[in-house]
Amino acid sequence: MRSTASWDLNCDLGEGEPWTRTRALLRQVNSANVACGGHAGDALTMERVVVEAKALGVRLGAHPGVAGEFGRGEVTLSPRQLQTLVLQQVGALDLLARRQGSRLHHIKLHGALYHAVESDNALGRAYVEAVARWFPKVTIYSRAGGLVLTLAHKAGITAWVEGFIDRAYRADGQLVPRNQDGALLTRTREITERLREWRQTGGWKSLEGPWVAVPAQTLCLHGDTPGAVALARAIRRAIDR
Repeated sequence: MRSTASWDLNCDLGEGEPWTRTRALLRQVNSANVACGGHAGDALTMERVVVEAKALGVRLGAHPGVAGEFGRGEVTLSPRQLQTLVLQQVGALDLLARRQGSRLHHIKLHGALYHAVESDNALGRAYVEAVARWFPKVTIYSRAGGLVLTLAHKAGITAWVEGFIDRAYRADGQLVPRNQDGALLTRTREITERLREWRQTGGWKSLEGPWVAVPAQTLCLHGDTPGAVALARAIRRAIDR
């Protein structure tokens, strides 16, 4: 496995992208967040990513999501329904991983679900309770300073703070919504400059201008970001330096 004493680069994969892109990204990242059949993915894609991640020494993570609008629409789940979703989707990937002699390292919720558990106390508690009950040795990837991070620590669950290297931030530390101009960063120079800034200061500039602290233990590059493979290679070169 690649050294991750100071760095971890994660990527959402198995979301319907071409297999050539999946493999190329797996060669650059430390952690793979694998779609588990909710917003995207199926048994075949999950198994293929599991096998390739094991061969490359990449950490394996589950990426549960809700159906419809690629998992970016409104979340209408009750806390009990959320727990069932987590059990079903994470459990499916866990089963496939075990059959290949691998183990899940982390869980990272997808899209609207990622944000719903931060803004709704009942959903946040249900999520952490589900992980603590069924996947207690798995790490949660979550937002800096958020509800899930606090709840996970209280429950004795390991949680890593996540920063989004290819998404713009607002001055309050929230992500700029995807439907707004400037929400997605796609230029190599822009990404590598953000990485440099983060390494030196522990944060980066928000879209409005003020500096935002990003105390991340793992950085996310989305697999569907335009030019993701080239961006991942540039980030990896910068990290390795």
